[in-house]
Amino acid sequence: MDVNGKIIRGEFDRINDEFVLNQVKHFTTQSTLNKDQLDAIYDYLDNHKEERDGQILTLNEQMLIRLSQKESSQFIEDLNQIRDLYR
Repeated sequence: MDVNGKIIRGEFDRINDEFVLNQVKHFTTQSTLNKDQLDAIYDYLDNHKEERDGQILTLNEQMLIRLSQKESSQFIEDLNQIRDLYR
């Protein structure tokens, strides 16, 4: 099932119960997240959503991507939609 959020894009694999992250903002990546990993990212961003400077994500352990406070909130919204897809 394709997921096209405001900040992230990917595909939810119902058979393996995991999310394959393909894009963050306009950057391409390939990361597979199980429910626990996705929940950990969601919880961290949700607990830090009031930080005015936003957040920095690391893709592929080498590329830094800055998320503004607004983008962090949009990322949280996207993650929340994906969380509903897990069994």
